[in-house]
Amino acid sequence: MPYTAFKKKELHYTDHGKGDPIVLLHGFTEDLRIWKHFSARLSKNYRVVCIDLPGHGKSECIAEAHPMELMVDSVFAVLKYLKLKKCLLIGHSMGGYITLAFASKYPGLLKGFVLFHSHCFADSPEDKRNRTRTVEVVKKDRFGFLSMFIPGLFPEEVRKKFQKEIEFLICCAREIPREGIVAALKGMRERKDQTALLKSTKLPVMFILGLKDSKAPALKLWDMISLPAVSESLILRDCGHMGYIEAPEITLKAIKNFARRVF
Repeated sequence: MPYTAFKKKELHYTDHGKGDPIVLLHGFTEDLRIWKHFSARLSKNYRVVCIDLPGHGKSECIAEAHPMELMVDSVFAVLKYLKLKKCLLIGHSMGGYITLAFASKYPGLLKGFVLFHSHCFADSPEDKRNRTRTVEVVKKDRFGFLSMFIPGLFPEEVRKKFQKEIEFLICCAREIPREGIVAALKGMRERKDQTALLKSTKLPVMFILGLKDSKAPALKLWDMISLPAVSESLILRDCGHMGYIEAPEITLKAIKNFARRVF
């Protein structure tokens, strides 16, 4: 399996295909396996790199907290190791927070970026308190937390339809050490607001949002999608937080079309 070093720890990634590079970042409690379908399809025309973020998948935990800036530097370490330049960066959920922080620090390495069920806002005081409470819940019973958290990413009416996918996500998440989950929660709790970045960026941006997303509700995000100078949006009426599962063909087609334009 391909690994590279970062802060004396190992980062795991996959690297498939040839051509212009697309880099895919998973979300909280996920790992690079969520991109299996997307990677297989996109790698027919592009070089596709998927990264296990620190503390997730087969990548080691780096510290007690994983700020978005540390996550950014881990992604940069993989890109530098692979000698990648000018990629399209796509981040799901927490991966979107990292994507924004990456665009702030390394805009010259990007052709554009996609926020896949993610947003630019910092946690509110209430959100921060909830993150802190969740840290304590995870410390006491991470399996119980995951069994409740992951089904909640899907609208209630489709959970039975995607039961196998939910069970797979829970199974994968249970492989994440408690320290990795806690470090990510602490990092997200302290992340910066990136509204100014979206407003000032000259990079093309794509937003993929679900109207039934309880984690990044589209109805609160209308102002966000108008911030970039160049942007486009895919609004999924019947979708929750997991568009790569709930609407794989529609979201994949949108990403393919966006990649064609930015490259």
